[in-house]
This record gives sequence, C-alpha cells and structure tokens, in this order.
Amino acid sequence: MPPKRKSADSPASLALKSPKDKKVKATSSAAQEDLVKPTSTTVTPVMTKPSRGRRSGGKATRPKAAGFYQSGSGNNAVPPFQNNLNKLFDHYRDNPTESPDTIGIEGAQKYLTDLGVELDEVAHLGICELLQCPSIGEFERESFVSGWRSVCTIEKAYDTAARQAQYVDVIRKKLANNPLYFKQVYRNAFKLAKPEGQRSVPMDSAIDFWNMFFRQGKGGIEWNSPSTQWLDLWCEFYESESKRPVTKDLWNMVCELVMKTKEPDGESLSWWKEDGAWPMAIDEFVKSIKEKRKGSGDNMDTS
Repeated sequence: MPPKRKSADSPASLALKSPKDKKVKATSSAAQEDLVKPTSTTVTPVMTKPSRGRRSGGKATRPKAAGFYQSGSGNNAVPPFQNNLNKLFDHYRDNPTESPDTIGIEGAQKYLTDLGVELDEVAHLGICELLQCPSIGEFERESFVSGWRSVCTIEKAYDTAARQAQYVDVIRKKLANNPLYFKQVYRNAFKLAKPEGQRSVPMDSAIDFWNMFFRQGKGGIEWNSPSTQWLDLWCEFYESESKRPVTKDLWNMVCELVMKTKEPDGESLSWWKEDGAWPMAIDEFVKSIKEKRKGSGDNMDTS
C-alpha cells in the first residue's frame, strides 16, 4: 500500500511562511477596536501572494438584497450595516491611497486571523467563495460588501469582524453537513488554485488541495475508509500515472467520484461502467482499484 500523505500539507497556492519583519499597525481609535474586535489571538503564518494578475472577466453576481436592506422612505439611503461593512473593509486595506478598494496579503492575513480562520482550512476557501475573492489573499470591496450583505438577516447583520467570526462557524457546519455546499466551495476553489492565465491547476497544487478538501483534519470530508485508502491511492495514481495539470472537468469530477464512493455500497464500484462519462484519468484509476482487489481477493489491505 502507498504511504499515507501528510494531512498537514497546505495547498501550494496557499504557501505559508513564518512571519519575518511583519508588523501589524496598532489600531489608534477605540471605535476601530470595537469594529474589528479580534476573536482569536492565534499567530497566523504570512500568506505568499500567488502570481496572479487582476482578472479581466466579469465578476460573479449575487441576488439583490432582501427588501429590508432598502430604505423605507424610498430615497436610496444606504443602510447602516452597509456603511459598517465599508468601514470594516477600509480598516484592513494595505494601501488606501493606491488601492482604495482592495485588501491585499497583509490585510487579508490580519482579517482572517481576526475571524479565527486558519489559512489552510477549508473554511478559508468558504470565505473566498462567499466574498468571491479574485485570488487567495485578496479581497475586493464590491464583492466583500455584497457577499456579507447576502447573508445578513433582519435579526442579525454581519457587519463587524466579531459577528463575521460567528458566521464562520456556520460555514464550518455547512461544509460538514451539506454536500451541495461543500461541492460549491470545492468547485469555486479551482479558479483560486490555477495560475492566472492558465486553464489548468498544476498537479502538485491539485494534490495539495485534494489533501485539504478530502481529509477531516482541516474541515474537509474524509475520503479514506477502513476498506480502501481512496485519497492516498488516488494521489499516488495521479502522481505516477497521469502527471498532468488538472483540467476543470477533472477537478469537478474528482469531487463527484468522492461523493459517489461515499454513497451506500458506493465503495463496491458496482455503479461504474466503462462507457460512462468519467474523465479518462478516473476511468484508469477505477480500473486499477478493481485490479488490486482481484489480486487481494477483493479485500484490500489498508495497513
């Protein structure tokens, strides 16, 4: 059996380094302290910005806010929570003069630390999906405000870091209990994992992301099972047999394969057919599993 990959691996595009000569500016105003009140004192490693330029394509849009977001008088007044979100965004900007509508690497790190989010956990990518980040370690004002606005309710406005930290717990629970939401976050991660201008994710980066998404340690779902070490076998197979960048179709279908094997009797692979609409790499992987099972009397050794 292949050696088990380390669950602590971080995606390559989330490359972490120990902080060096990084200093966070002290908040000078009591009002700012209330606005961004930290919920975690954990020291978080510094993110390394991916080599990613600004996207030229259109941005994802979200449904318009519910009626209670609008001014009751019909005079287009901005609701208080939206002003609060803009102030919160302003607090974390790296360069207000040159990039007034962007939070960069340092600001993003501090923001995620205040939310109690680790850089290499799946909830981080849930935040990226909610706020439609153009890249890892970058937030844009419009999608930041609209993303948080989309989850605000009459009872609760997520317009401070402390309240948003509470919503992170909602994200973690949804990732664990809602397969459709998990798939949504996973699919969105493709654009974050691939280099700017490329159509595919480098193999090493893809394997690192799979190890984050498909192990429980960092908030993912566990793909390995007592009968078959699915994730370890898949990663070993892809590294040794395919060795190619991962296309969007293959990226998406790997998650479908995971979900399929987790269905009742899914591990038997009785559902698989040679003329099915699976990518070639997955077809070859399933064939290799079937061959291994034949050689071991259909009882794979996982030791």
